[in-house]
Amino acid sequence: MGEIVLIFDGRCGFCTRAARWIRRWDRRGRVRLVPCQRPGAPERYGLTRAQCEEAAWAITPDGRRHRGAAAVLAALGGALGWPGLLRLYAFPPIRWLADGLYEQIARHRGRLPGVRPYCEEHPEECGA
Repeated sequence: MGEIVLIFDGRCGFCTRAARWIRRWDRRGRVRLVPCQRPGAPERYGLTRAQCEEAAWAITPDGRRHRGAAAVLAALGGALGWPGLLRLYAFPPIRWLADGLYEQIARHRGRLPGVRPYCEEHPEECGA
């Protein structure tokens, strides 16, 4: 398994908390966390700033881009060393459930418990 890049909203406390949670599970350094506010980061991975502000993205070692729930599953699977987690997303009932849960969380993330956003802690990395 190679490195997976997880692009997350560094201005969101809940998103920062979720990214740190994935990092905690990543004992072998398989996932690199990148705030979407880092100058040039979205473009480097063939994304726009707007796409990155709408959802999390994961770029797998083979260059594939995964959005939303699939991104979270790719990053978590990478962190745990179990790429099969992303393969489960191919099954419609699991995909529907994961997408629905992701959309609800994304819609209400400002009201969910978080931590100090990444970009507040590292303004130099976020173009501030």
